[in-house]
Amino acid sequence: MRWVQVECRQEVHADGQDGDLILRDARGDFSSFQGQAACVYLDPPFMTGEDFYVRMRVGEQGWETGRNPLVLSAYSDKFASKQQYLDFLRRALENARDLLREDGSLFLHLDSRMSAHARILCDELFGESNFVNEIIWAYQSGGRTLKRFPRKHDTILFYRKSRHQYFDITAVPQTRSEHRQNHMRRCVDENGRTYRTIQSGGKTYTYYDDDPVYPGDVWTDVSHLQQKDPQRTGYDTQKPQALLNRIIRCATRPGDLVADLFAGSGTTAVAAAQTGRRFLVSDINPLSLTVTRKRLLGTGMTVTAATVAPGAAMQAEIDPGIAFNDVYVTDYRPSCDAEIIGLDAVDQWSAGFYADGIFRPQANAARQKQSPALPPVLQLPQLRGIPAILIADVYGNRSVWIQEDA
Repeated sequence: MRWVQVECRQEVHADGQDGDLILRDARGDFSSFQGQAACVYLDPPFMTGEDFYVRMRVGEQGWETGRNPLVLSAYSDKFASKQQYLDFLRRALENARDLLREDGSLFLHLDSRMSAHARILCDELFGESNFVNEIIWAYQSGGRTLKRFPRKHDTILFYRKSRHQYFDITAVPQTRSEHRQNHMRRCVDENGRTYRTIQSGGKTYTYYDDDPVYPGDVWTDVSHLQQKDPQRTGYDTQKPQALLNRIIRCATRPGDLVADLFAGSGTTAVAAAQTGRRFLVSDINPLSLTVTRKRLLGTGMTVTAATVAPGAAMQAEIDPGIAFNDVYVTDYRPSCDAEIIGLDAVDQWSAGFYADGIFRPQANAARQKQSPALPPVLQLPQLRGIPAILIADVYGNRSVWIQEDA
């Protein structure tokens, strides 16, 4: 028996109802999801004129030390002209608008380069009356200059689909900052609760320390991802999950659909899943699917993308058991000219069943910082179906394999 690749258009994890991960351009066809999203977050290219990368850790040693990663292209942020960029952004925003429910919200994440132009575009597509906030996300990160004030913030344009918008600021309380209370008088009431008072306009205002406070439109309490942050995936321009948690919690209810058409490292999908929301995320780069899929393993998701690994070869063994079969991957070659070969080239693999172009994983393995070695064996239940193996390699290729007679 030998293992051969088969055409696979989807993989369905569990019931697949928690969310969708799709390989697709942000300007593509999302009509099957029209009018379903309660929130769309877009983090498109900023028109920086630069190229951005994914640093994939390789093998057990690479995951243990972080050394010698494989540097691969994430996306190019180069456009021939401002108009070309705005045409690109317009199409993505049109898709976002069509995805939203009538009570839905858009959050468009940019920086100072194009935020003014994008606001004019959003006014046109969503209506000036549906502008809600210009959110400033201010952060501390490396890099200083003496030629100007350092640019240390991004802009998030917040629009509603209609006046029926859902929004709940009480879902995103903050801890009251001590430095904002120093000018107030500190008191303790008869129940032992600490409060502060301030007089203004002949009135006395009282603020209890244990009462919730809510963010304004300048967010300074969400940290930029530092170099050794455990959230880091190696994907350039990755945003912190705390930022997406705040956006999702205030604009959606549990069970709502959250969409992101520039998925990148998949933070939006992770934040949605962990806060009890469903997700629809897409990206044009297969590496985005590889990184995002790993972060969502254990979630009931549907991955829609053809599996293709031209020139690859895989060897595996299946040992029959009573209720489960033991499945081993013994070798993998991404292609004849690949720099990384053998099991070091495997970032993730799954054992499952294949039928009618769909792979249904039953057991999954993936390299992580806390578990850099791939498990040597996965157990596949003895169910009716064609046993199959899915490989996701360090180059972003996904391939599905079944056995056939030599």
